Amino acid sequence: MSESNAPTGTAWWRHAAIYQVYVRSFADGNGDGTGDLAGVRDRLPYLRELGVDALWFNPWYLSPMADGGYDVADYRDIDPMFGTLAEAERLIDEAHGLGLRVIVDLVPNHCSDQHVWFRQALAAGPGSPERERFWFAPGRGESGELPPNDWQSYFGGNAWSRITEADGTPGPWYLHLFAPEQPDLNWEHLDVRAEFESILRFWLDRGVDGFRIDVAHGLAKKPGLPDVGPDPDVTDLPYQDCDAVHDIYRSWRKISDSYPGERAFVGEVWLPTPTQFARYLRPDELHSAFNFEFLCCAWEVDALRSVVDTTLAAHRPVGAPPTWVLSNHDTIRHVTRYGRADTSFDMGDKRLGDPSDPVLGRRRARAAALLTMALPGGVYVYQGDELGLPEVQDIPDHLVQDPTFVRSGGLDRGRDGCRVPLPWSAEGGSLGFSPAGADARPWLPQPADWAEVAVSVQHADPDSALALYRAALALRRERLVPLGEGFDWVAAGPGALCFTRGGGFHCLVNFSDEPVGLPADSVVLLSSSPLVGGVPGQRVVPGDTCVWFTTG
Repeated sequence: MSESNAPTGTAWWRHAAIYQVYVRSFADGNGDGTGDLAGVRDRLPYLRELGVDALWFNPWYLSPMADGGYDVADYRDIDPMFGTLAEAERLIDEAHGLGLRVIVDLVPNHCSDQHVWFRQALAAGPGSPERERFWFAPGRGESGELPPNDWQSYFGGNAWSRITEADGTPGPWYLHLFAPEQPDLNWEHLDVRAEFESILRFWLDRGVDGFRIDVAHGLAKKPGLPDVGPDPDVTDLPYQDCDAVHDIYRSWRKISDSYPGERAFVGEVWLPTPTQFARYLRPDELHSAFNFEFLCCAWEVDALRSVVDTTLAAHRPVGAPPTWVLSNHDTIRHVTRYGRADTSFDMGDKRLGDPSDPVLGRRRARAAALLTMALPGGVYVYQGDELGLPEVQDIPDHLVQDPTFVRSGGLDRGRDGCRVPLPWSAEGGSLGFSPAGADARPWLPQPADWAEVAVSVQHADPDSALALYRAALALRRERLVPLGEGFDWVAAGPGALCFTRGGGFHCLVNFSDEPVGLPADSVVLLSSSPLVGGVPGQRVVPGDTCVWFTTG
């Protein structure tokens, strides 16, 4: 393996810039309109040039794609839509050869209803050992016609589905906290524990550097599966953050620690309090977790300062590095969010109909990018962030594929708007997403005006979002990462945030309409928007702008 982008001497996962690859929408190598591993392999030099340290791949496993691959039918094989296992192994090796680490998604809370275990469970019949690997339970009511409890699916509707036995009689119900095609696994069962430990070793043996754990807070359930009730305590729900989940991660940590090269776990942990969140990051559990409080925060000076303070305080006692992320495959792209009157984000109400000012959204998104990259810890870049892509909000109903659209009766249009295939060039029916001459349309339609923000166009523009990301990632690696995780606020006046990481480095963000002056001895390293002149000898930062500078 060649020398990594990241400097040596400290654990890579503490400061890595990680690029999220949603394979289906990244690049199409075989011309069928769907992204694949061949397309990723062709674009690895682009990712190296961008300046990231690692790649996180959304699920590439064999799957019926009822939920975009998060319904896994075989955790040890690649879906033919994306390629082959041998091709994944080559991709891992080629990424390592370019100094890029590889993180793969792991989906342990549930599998696909086409997984061999669930097919066996249905065939084996009532009371069988095969059914004990899942949550089968008799229904309530005189004839078992009511669900076993009142749990609701994250995707809308009831979290239970009733099966029909082989002889045609109504059977028990099974739990699925997401779509019916995603039965929850029973983590009290030793088979489940052993199977996932084997899966970890399977991919670690193939050289992956880490795992992003889907629904990391949800594997364990309260004994007896009690009702949530009409007035639930959100800090004590029976299907998330149960104590038993921590034993699972302690056993996984022993496995990862037994491999060379600092393998890492990243948790998808959505929880209501920092105390609950931090428990997953104790030294013998996960290495890091996504900072959703930061992602959901409004573009407001006081709110963001509070989130930064809360984040650093939550991580400090457990010695874990914070992470900073603005968008991902489940959320509204932040260019669109930041152009709204209400710039916050809520998974329960995405407000897709809210109007958004694209010029304002892009300006704030550029400033937010520099802010996240200047903070101590790790940073995530969702594919297309570096191009300043907005949310696509007008996908025709008949092309929407997210299961939340159907399960909500069309009230929630789902997450397809942030999953539209990337534009690589300004020409062609797929804007370079598929090879030249390919006739297949991209699996989700691209807006025609995305030709203006294609990689080929931005590559030649020194003022583009892509140029800003490349410059920021290079400076971050060169200047900030060696500074460690130090952080101190610096007074900047109302409407602005300013902090130092030491070594004279400062980051200032102006959220107000009033310009903010820089210190007289400052040397500007990078700014998200052009600075303007103030009094003689002073430069000032306009509104919705972030600047990196040094003093002293």
